[in-house]
Amino acid sequence: MKLFYRHFGEGQPLIILHGLFGVSDNWVTIGKKLAEKFSVFIPDQRNHGKSPHSVTFNYFALSDDLHEFIKEHKLEKIILIGHSMGGKVAMTFALEHPELVEKLVVVDISPRKYPGRNVHFEMISAMMAVDFDKVESRNDVERQLIESIPNKRIRMFVMKNLYRKTRQNFDWQINLEAISANLDFVFEGVESSDVYEGQTLFIRGGRSDYIEDIDLPVIRKLFPASEVLTIEKASHWVHADSPTELCRLFSNFLGKECVAPGAESE
Repeated sequence: MKLFYRHFGEGQPLIILHGLFGVSDNWVTIGKKLAEKFSVFIPDQRNHGKSPHSVTFNYFALSDDLHEFIKEHKLEKIILIGHSMGGKVAMTFALEHPELVEKLVVVDISPRKYPGRNVHFEMISAMMAVDFDKVESRNDVERQLIESIPNKRIRMFVMKNLYRKTRQNFDWQINLEAISANLDFVFEGVESSDVYEGQTLFIRGGRSDYIEDIDLPVIRKLFPASEVLTIEKASHWVHADSPTELCRLFSNFLGKECVAPGAESE
């Protein structure tokens, strides 16, 4: 599958994988700072953003997409960063193709299987319920979403998936039908008889429950050269809550300083 992507900078290749309902644009700000030292690629994963749609949606397919992307661009010694669903894709890929990944960073997700979370079902239901026949602007979409998604941050995150289909019509870029039908696969764990022995950093939000202490044994089993660090003030959306601290941890781990926007004045 030929993925849409954004590219910034030159140097060693670094790939950032967004999470469920995300798009490459979510990581552009941090990606541009990393691009001061690296050649940064930020793809839209299948069924998201401007990438193609498919009825198949699971971590093996997403990992295969990434492998195809890497071969297409002739990339070697990759640094791989993944958030949430993207983190599970990154883990799956590193376990399957350890020779291609020099370093791995996983942001606020563990390898374990998760129970279905109401927030995901609510987001899908709310998005599928939007009546685009009654929409003339982005504000009209937000008005339809506000009751089902009262949290403004989540609502703005969801609306990143909105695009103008024609001059008069809006629609969702994301393939809601395929994601809804395959949501159980998104909550599946990462299981492997192999291990990834490269340097690995897990970053968790202190206000998130996606990586808990009970997850540490399975993390260390699959990724023996790993460390787990916490950004105390961050929720699951670590890159939105604490970009400066996240960039600092990236810099320390990668050995190259990449300063988040605004950090210079802090």
